[in-house]
Amino acid sequence: MTTATHHPIAIIGGGLGGLTLARVLHVHGLAAAVFDLEVSPEARTQGGMLDIHEETGQAALREARLYEEFLAKVHPGGEAMRVLDKRARVLRDAADDGTGARPEIDRGDLRDLLLSSLPEGTVRWNTKAVSCRALGDGRHEVTLADGGVFTTDLLVGADGAWSRVRPLVSATTPAYTGISFVELDLFDADTRHPEAAKLIGDGMFFALGDEKGFLAHRETDGSLHVYVALRADETWLSTIDFTGAGTGAGTGTGTGTDPDTAKAALLTHFEGWAPPLRALIADADGPLVPRHIHALPIGHHWPRVPGTTLLGDAAHLMSPFAGEGANLALIDGADLGRCLAERPGDTEAALAAYEKILFPRSELTAQDSAEGLKTIFDPSAPQSLVDMFAQFDTDRH
Repeated sequence: MTTATHHPIAIIGGGLGGLTLARVLHVHGLAAAVFDLEVSPEARTQGGMLDIHEETGQAALREARLYEEFLAKVHPGGEAMRVLDKRARVLRDAADDGTGARPEIDRGDLRDLLLSSLPEGTVRWNTKAVSCRALGDGRHEVTLADGGVFTTDLLVGADGAWSRVRPLVSATTPAYTGISFVELDLFDADTRHPEAAKLIGDGMFFALGDEKGFLAHRETDGSLHVYVALRADETWLSTIDFTGAGTGAGTGTGTGTDPDTAKAALLTHFEGWAPPLRALIADADGPLVPRHIHALPIGHHWPRVPGTTLLGDAAHLMSPFAGEGANLALIDGADLGRCLAERPGDTEAALAAYEKILFPRSELTAQDSAEGLKTIFDPSAPQSLVDMFAQFDTDRH
C-alpha cells in the first residue's frame, strides 16, 4: 500500500490569491505547496486588465514585498474612463492624469510577477483536485484527477467559483446573477480597428442602455477586450450557436470556433444602437466566449472548521461590477499568510483571526458589487453610472 504524500500547507488553486498566500508565507520562511489544474503557466492566456486598489491589492503586494516590481509593470493611461449612451454620445470622458489610486496592470503580468517570486517547484501544475475529505484533528486528504493522493495539516481553497474545497466548510453554491456576458477581442486595434480604438480610448469604457451594453478596455498588447453584457434569462446563452454546429450550442462557458452565427444573433439585441458600437461585435476577431455571471450570497460565511479555509472567489464570488474580485483575492492571500506567520504553531488561532477580517470585508464588497450591477443595468443607465462616478469625484475631493 502506497503512503500518501504529506504537505504541511496545501493551497488548491494557483490564481492570484493562492500565489499571494504562497509568496507571503515564503517571505516569512514558511513553505507551501500549490496545486493548479492548468498543464503549465502558459496553458492559457490570463487576459484582462486589473485596476489594483490601494487599500486591498496594493496593500497585499506590499505585504508580499513586490510593490516596486508591480509599479514597473503598470499600464500608463489605464485609469482613463469613458461612458457613452447607446447613440455613442460621450457622457463622461476622464483622462488618466497620473494622480489616481488604482493603477492598471495586465492580469498575466501580475500572475507572472507572483510566480517568479516563488521557489522553483512551489506550484505543482496539472494537478486538478477532484475531492477533499476530513481525516480528523484538522488534517485533510485530497485526491487528484490522475489518482494521486496527498494529506495536509492546512488545506486552503483558492480554487475559484466552483471550489472543490468549499463543501468542507459550506454547502452554499454560486447562483446566477441575471447577467450574461459574451467576451470578444479586436486585435492590433490602432492599425486594424482605428475607429474602435478611438471610441474606447486608453482605459475603461462603458456604453450602456436598455439594461445592456458594452464594457471594454485597452490591453497592453494593443488589443481591445470587450464584454457584451445583457440582463437575460439563464438559458439565453444556450440559444446562440457559438460553435458553428447549426443549433443553439452555447454552453455558457467555453470558446466558439465559428463566430459569424453568434455575431448575427448578438447583433439582434442591439438594433438601433449606434453603428460604431455595433461594429465592436461585427468586427471582432477570433472566437466569441459566452459566460454566465454568478455570485455567492452577500455575507457568505461558515463556522470555524479545523484545518481548512477559503480565499478569493472560493470564499466570496461576486459579480465584477465593483472591480474588487482580484483585489480581494490578493488581500485575502496576504492576510492569511500574515496571520499564519504571526501565530506559529497555532493554526486554528491564525485561521480564526483571518476569517474575522475576511467575513466583514467581503460582505461589504459584495454589497458594493451588487449595487454596481444595479447601477450599470438600471433602466436609467448610463446616467445612473455617470451620477455614481460624479459622487465618487465629490467624495474624493
